[in-house]
Amino acid sequence: MVKSQKLVTDTTSALIPGVAANYVRAVLDKAIDGIGPLQPVAEYAGARLAAHGGSVEKAVSSIITSHVSLAGVQGFVTNLGGIAIAPATVPANVVGVTMVQCHLAASIAWLRGYDLEDARVRNAILMVMLGKEAVQEMIEDKKLPSTPMAIATSPVHDPSLDDRIAKTVTSELVGRTIGRRAIMLAGKKIPFLGGAVGAGADGFTTYLVGKYAQSELLDRRIPGQPNSATR
Repeated sequence: MVKSQKLVTDTTSALIPGVAANYVRAVLDKAIDGIGPLQPVAEYAGARLAAHGGSVEKAVSSIITSHVSLAGVQGFVTNLGGIAIAPATVPANVVGVTMVQCHLAASIAWLRGYDLEDARVRNAILMVMLGKEAVQEMIEDKKLPSTPMAIATSPVHDPSLDDRIAKTVTSELVGRTIGRRAIMLAGKKIPFLGGAVGAGADGFTTYLVGKYAQSELLDRRIPGQPNSATR
């Protein structure tokens, strides 16, 4: 690990006690149920499915594109609502982007036939938020037992994973906060840099979350039947 990476890791670890580990679960709950302009996942994904003539994969692709655009709109992500659940150390725009990404991953899961009320599925959605490379690295380091798909479809729910996954995703969220603050400091010296770079980074990370969910959460619907997701 290079020095700069170690510095961010150490700083992130130092900040974690100030951020409730269950925070990301509260964000996921609100994203699934709908908040502000974000419709409830079942309603939103169902409408997208209908708009694409029942084609799940076309609906998934359109949802990724839509959420990438939303994540890059600064006014949208900072005014989503639900900021009351956020720790003071997490900026409103980071809260908003996290909620958009949770909504994206949950929408893809719903379209692919997963039960969003299942704790295993919710753990898998949060794992997707970490990104493919981070998940693979954590599996190799034995910090996570398996992939999001394997967690979502495991025979039984392992409650011990709930807190571990929540803390890991929260750590990532704090890391994003640190990076955003660095951008904001740079923006003070170079006009408009902070907002432009921040919006671009938000859109890119949202795209990566969407593509990972698309490739990882394989179709669970019964072949030949209409979309079987009910939540």
